[in-house]
Amino acid sequence: MYFCNMKTEEITLARILFENKIRRSDGNAFEDLFTQIMNYAEHEFEQIKPWGNIGDRKNDGFIRSKGIFYQVFAPEDIRRSYPEAIEKLEKDFKGLVSQWNPVKEFYFVVNDKYKGVNADANQAIANIVKNNSLNKGKILTAIDLERIVFDLPDELILRIVGYIPDYEQINNLDFSVLTQVVGYIMKLPVISVYGQIKFPDWDEKILFNNINKVTKQFLDIASFNLGALDEYLANESFLAEELQKKLIGLYEELKLSSDGDSLFWEIASKCMPWNEQAFLTPVLTIMAKYFESCDIFEEPLKK
Repeated sequence: MYFCNMKTEEITLARILFENKIRRSDGNAFEDLFTQIMNYAEHEFEQIKPWGNIGDRKNDGFIRSKGIFYQVFAPEDIRRSYPEAIEKLEKDFKGLVSQWNPVKEFYFVVNDKYKGVNADANQAIANIVKNNSLNKGKILTAIDLERIVFDLPDELILRIVGYIPDYEQINNLDFSVLTQVVGYIMKLPVISVYGQIKFPDWDEKILFNNINKVTKQFLDIASFNLGALDEYLANESFLAEELQKKLIGLYEELKLSSDGDSLFWEIASKCMPWNEQAFLTPVLTIMAKYFESCDIFEEPLKK
C-alpha cells in the first residue's frame, strides 16, 4: 500500500471524478478503463485484444505467471442485463478453459455502476470456482476497481481520474465528506413509513450519557433515514471511513470540555455545513448512525 499525499478534500474529489468515469463507461470504454487500471496495478498484466476471426478467445486480460484471467462485461444498464450477464459468464469461462491453461483464478469484471450485483450472478461464479477447482474467483464491480485505484500512488491515481482543480480555488462548491453525505440525505424522497420504522434500541445509552428526552426525539426522527444512509455508505467505503473518523475525532475533542446534551448539540453544530434548519435532520441522521454504533458517546457499562 502506498501512502497518499493528497489532502482529504482532494481524495474526495478524485473519487467523485472516478465514479463519474465509471458511470459514463460502457462497452469498450469500460474495458479500456479496466485495462489502464490493471496495467498500473499489476506490472505483469497483459491485455488481449480481439484479432481477426479468432477474437480474444474469451480472455480480456491475464497475469500469465499467476494463472489469473479476467473477462469484462459493461452493459448500459446492469439491472436489465443479469440474465445476459450470467449467460456470458458461464459461456466465456467454458471458452476460456478450452483455450488457455492453467486457469487458477477467474474474475468477471462487471460495470455495475455502483448498483450492486445480482445474487444469481454471484452464485454462478461460485459454482464455477467450485466445479473447476479454482484457487479463487469472483465478480469484480465498480467498488472493487475503486479500491484498486486508490491503493495506487498519487501520480497514477491522477493519470486515471484526470486533472483535479486546486481545491483552495474552487468557489461555491464544498466537496467535504460531511457535505457530500448531508447532500445525499437531503435528496432522499419522502416516503410513507409511519408505523413501520423500528427505532434503534438506544434508551439505555441515552440515559447513561445524560441526554434528555427532547434530544432523543430529534434522534428518533433522524433515524427514519438510517436504512438509506447505511445502504449508501455500503457502496462508498471511502466516505464511510472518513465520516467515521470525522465524527470520532469531533467527539474525542469536544468531550474534554462538555458532556450530555451540551456535547451532543456542539457536535451537531460543528457538523452543519451552514447554520440553516434544512441541514439539521441530515446531520442528526449521521450522528444517529454513529451514536447507535457507539463510535460517539459512551456505551453503557455491562452489568
